[in-house]
Amino acid sequence: MTDRPQTPLLDQIASPADLKRLTDAQLEQVAHELRQETISAVSVTGGHLGAGLGVVELTVALHAVFDTPKDKVIWDVSHQCYPHKILTGRRDRIRTLRMKDGLSGFTKRSESAYDPFGAAHSSTSISAALGFSVARDLGGVTEEGLGDAIAVIGDGAMSAGMAFEAMNNAGHLGKRLIVILNDNEMSIAPPVGALSSYLSRLYTEAPFHDLKAAAKGAVSFLPEPFREGAKRAKDMLKGMAMGGTLFESLGFSYIGPIDGHDMDQLLPVLRTVKARAAGPILIHAVTKKGKGYRPAEIARDKGHATAKFDMVTGEQKKAPSNAPSYTSVFGNTLVELAAQDSKICAVTAAMPDGTGLNLMAERYPSRCFDVGIAEQHGVTFAAALAAGGMKPFCALYSTFLQRGYDQVVHDVAIQRLPVRFAIDRAGLVGADGATHAGSFDIGFMSNLPGMVVMAAADEAELKHMIATAAAHDDGPIAFRYPRGEGEGVEMPEQPQVLEIGKGRMIQSGARVALLSFGTRLGEVKKAAEALAAKGITPTIADARFAKPLDRDLILGLAADHEALITIEEGAVGGFGSHVAQLLSDEGVFDDGLKYRSMVLPDTFIDQSSPADMYASAAMNAEHIEAKVLDVLGVAQIGEKRA
Repeated sequence: MTDRPQTPLLDQIASPADLKRLTDAQLEQVAHELRQETISAVSVTGGHLGAGLGVVELTVALHAVFDTPKDKVIWDVSHQCYPHKILTGRRDRIRTLRMKDGLSGFTKRSESAYDPFGAAHSSTSISAALGFSVARDLGGVTEEGLGDAIAVIGDGAMSAGMAFEAMNNAGHLGKRLIVILNDNEMSIAPPVGALSSYLSRLYTEAPFHDLKAAAKGAVSFLPEPFREGAKRAKDMLKGMAMGGTLFESLGFSYIGPIDGHDMDQLLPVLRTVKARAAGPILIHAVTKKGKGYRPAEIARDKGHATAKFDMVTGEQKKAPSNAPSYTSVFGNTLVELAAQDSKICAVTAAMPDGTGLNLMAERYPSRCFDVGIAEQHGVTFAAALAAGGMKPFCALYSTFLQRGYDQVVHDVAIQRLPVRFAIDRAGLVGADGATHAGSFDIGFMSNLPGMVVMAAADEAELKHMIATAAAHDDGPIAFRYPRGEGEGVEMPEQPQVLEIGKGRMIQSGARVALLSFGTRLGEVKKAAEALAAKGITPTIADARFAKPLDRDLILGLAADHEALITIEEGAVGGFGSHVAQLLSDEGVFDDGLKYRSMVLPDTFIDQSSPADMYASAAMNAEHIEAKVLDVLGVAQIGEKRA
């Protein structure tokens, strides 16, 4: 296509092995072309742009110096892996990123031998790299072989506890292991915390020295002529009580900071480390997120996640919507409630924009806390805020809340502390795929004694549930809602505080009752319209609560209908399982009730559009209709349903 960039050198790279015959100057040109190709591809697909642009030179240098896939390059989180995918034999498919049957937006073991370890959550890379290093030394065998293990981790991800747990263990074991700290001073949100300040001081107080030809920090690795100068540089750093002392105290040899966009620094450092490293090494590379693409460089989030965009202007091509997003409803409603109640505060883990808490942070900065990529800490922090008399809302994506589950159990539920969990991205989320799907929170939250679990059927219901959570002081409470726009319903001026454990009737019918939990209610209503044309009018109810269940509503539906079907956007073991337990305990099945539960299938569903993913899960209107006809024994003539 004529609008694609000219990439004569990149066109010659079928695999990383092809980089090894190029000169350093040619590698620099490959990096330039790779950056243009990445921008071009993401303009077509949408996705994570800024992170990849920040590691283009590092990606080229790593694949030129190391012997992948025998050497394992592990990208932390891995939303920066698009340039890596282009270089590792996947360029012909790069414009299928995040699409159905296309390339994953993250590293994925089943996709390529060059993706040795799948990732999409942060701070796992050093643990994985250490595992590969130990497997190598114990005689482990993989098809590609086991060589060096290189973890590439951002400064935001480095702030999480798991990264330090891994570094502490790695320093103790002393295995040859390479960690590259990709310090771009910009995770998804502006980085927070003492580590970020420490890295900033390292950068500003330790200027680059004229040792571009070698790794200046690890003296013993250097050729003889460089050792004295390097030793002076290192002593100067230590004399400032700065340098790599934090990392060296964990058992790592520290090199840096170096310019992560300067091939004249990257290539010699990596070559020296590859040739001479004996134990764990940390290379501190300073980079710029969004590097080389002005619209990303000046964006507030540095082009972290974008829709399809115009390459020239950077303007994103988002379809207009008449309905507000669930996330914005949460953010706006919380600000309204916080204006009336000075005890309301909010906690998130590096996702203030993603959770809608940027609005709260702007209006009430002293009551809004971004704890960084630290969900475990965030949950316990919120628990103590509640114990201290505040009304904390802990706003996390469902998939990230999983990381703080031990704290939800021990620090919140056992102590019956009134933490309000706002669970965003519930259900299937589309292009991010299985790693970001909110499939399990209904089950793992509803299992906990004293936990109240709600799911909003639409944006108006979400507003009511936020107010309900704010008013609930008798233990923890959670409400879940999906990614994307609402149903377009009329929004109430003032939210209502719902009665805990009470659902609502939507329509009365006969023979079969459809009991919906969450935003499948819209699909349930569509199914009911199609069924009405066949002479079947189902009863529809919105459960609102998975815990505690509305016993009277459920037992009434069971008594008045020959069949009951529950529908939820979650895995088996959630709402439907609790309903089945209630019906079983009450002996309802003894009288012949036909019961079915529609849940997400027992598989991880790959990325696609949300509607297509729910089609794969057999949970759209036509599937609900088919389930009703099947349970009632009504033959479907002339058509075959999924």
